[in-house]
Amino acid sequence: MVSLAASETDERLQRARAAIADVSDPEIPVLTLGDLGVIRDIGLEEGGIIEVTITPTYSGCPAMKVMEFDLATALAKAGFAEARIRTALAPAWTTDWMSEAGKEKLRAYGIAPPAGKASRRALFGAETALTCPRCGSGKTTKISEFGSTACKAQWRCDACLEPFDAFKCI
Repeated sequence: MVSLAASETDERLQRARAAIADVSDPEIPVLTLGDLGVIRDIGLEEGGIIEVTITPTYSGCPAMKVMEFDLATALAKAGFAEARIRTALAPAWTTDWMSEAGKEKLRAYGIAPPAGKASRRALFGAETALTCPRCGSGKTTKISEFGSTACKAQWRCDACLEPFDAFKCI
């Protein structure tokens, strides 16, 4: 059990949250890890050590080590040199965990945010029509299930003819 006073515990957790609030996703730098929904929990462990739990967008995500390093670095700069970063694979990450602000940042960056809520239909081929993040047209076509990262697909706008990445709804 943590032996710190409740007010000290709250203050340390607030400082830790503030320290990691601006840590960017290494693959999509306009998003923070909070926007992406990767940060699952921040707690205080035995001895007053901050522990951050993160969940990858998929279990083989190659950016996880960079995320861990960036979070640990941000916490160390804020005075939490012994912080722990823990990875939790369950429950599995879902695009439902992305913030609305994060989805808007994606759109402004030229990546279509996930359409709708994650469901079994999304896993078995039922596609929701996407809006082009550049011109706003709903006339779009998926050209590849695989985009610049495993969590995105490649689409093309049939109106402006521009290709764009789209976050898969998972």
